Amino acid sequence: MNVVPKSLIKVIEKKFKTHDEFIPGQSRIRLIEPTFGTDEIIEALDSLLTTKVTMGEKVKKFEKLFSKYLKARYATMVNSGSSANLVALSALTNLWFPKRLKKNSEVITSAVTWVTTVYPLTNLNLKPKFVDINLENFCIETENLEKVVSPNTSLLLPVHLLGNVCDMQRITEIAVEKDLLIMEDCCEAHGAEFKGKKVGTIGDIGTYSFFLSHHITTIEGGMIVTNNELLHELSKALRAFGWIRDLKLKNKFRKKYPHIDPRYLFVNLGYNLRPSEIQGAFGLHQIPKLEKFIEMRRENARYWTKKFSQYEDYFILPKEDPRTRSVYFCYPLTIRKDAPFKRVLLVKHLEKKKIDTRPIMSGNLLEQPAIEFIPHIKHGSLPNSKLAMRNSFFFGNHQKIGKQQREYIVNVIAEFIERKLWTR
Repeated sequence: MNVVPKSLIKVIEKKFKTHDEFIPGQSRIRLIEPTFGTDEIIEALDSLLTTKVTMGEKVKKFEKLFSKYLKARYATMVNSGSSANLVALSALTNLWFPKRLKKNSEVITSAVTWVTTVYPLTNLNLKPKFVDINLENFCIETENLEKVVSPNTSLLLPVHLLGNVCDMQRITEIAVEKDLLIMEDCCEAHGAEFKGKKVGTIGDIGTYSFFLSHHITTIEGGMIVTNNELLHELSKALRAFGWIRDLKLKNKFRKKYPHIDPRYLFVNLGYNLRPSEIQGAFGLHQIPKLEKFIEMRRENARYWTKKFSQYEDYFILPKEDPRTRSVYFCYPLTIRKDAPFKRVLLVKHLEKKKIDTRPIMSGNLLEQPAIEFIPHIKHGSLPNSKLAMRNSFFFGNHQKIGKQQREYIVNVIAEFIERKLWTR
């Protein structure tokens, strides 16, 4: 860290000591407020000034810190959460993996998700079988989930959407009963728990994203976590060309192929999805902040749920399973079918009052034009997914939202509802 001039450190520290005053109706409440500051920038500058910028020791250290936080045996960093999904599924389908997923086998997942949970399934000749969601947490509906499993099913792919937690007890029971693998998509659920256990460590393999909008960030970045050593070794090979450099058994391969330069010895398929040292540098300083950020999000969510409970005739509110710890990537609301107003009007009102909003990720993926390129199966009519597509939205929930901001959001929504009821 001594390579960064003290004069430059002082400039950076001064920049991050300044805070903009929140003025209701004038200051925008954004969906994203970056979680990094002085420490991350100085660490990244250290990498730049030493010219050690490609994947190296800082990435390895971050991997160890993250696996320790999750209490997982292994973690493999990649350049994005989408890449984490691709690498995890590539590992599960690889010839080295004895229980590999068969081509054209079915993968059960929820219809409301992010697109790059599903795209790699198509890339790897797997067939998504879409099921409905629970509108109280936007996670996969597990009631009668076992009936969705067919002889051609190979994998359960629960998505802990919006920082909520799927019913991992039921999912695990079905996986054991039907001899299926489990991959957890935790890209929006850093630190979320089921029965005290971090998500991503319950199934066979899990994925995370460190995009700018998430609980902690490396600007872009992702992680594959597992307790299975072979899946870990595969993840390391697949992220970097299929070469041996990071593999535990690299000496075995050197001896087997002595005529090939070991620096360029390729023993499997692979991509180039490596992260940079700058991403690793950010991660080192983000991990210690995560629990504080989670508690701030949970405090905001508790406040909003309490305040909006008076409007439950109009909204389906988030509901946290007592077995879980949700980490509230955002705060979602679903407008009931018989409410006296439509989503478009409420969202327009919020945006006018400088409160950013978004739909629930990709919405019902089966209604997106891209579904034309995805061979798939639909289980049932997916009524909740269709409702979420039309009636659900979310606003931001992050470390920069405090008492003033969360009260302002409540007041703006209350103003809208009262006006609509008055003019009905």
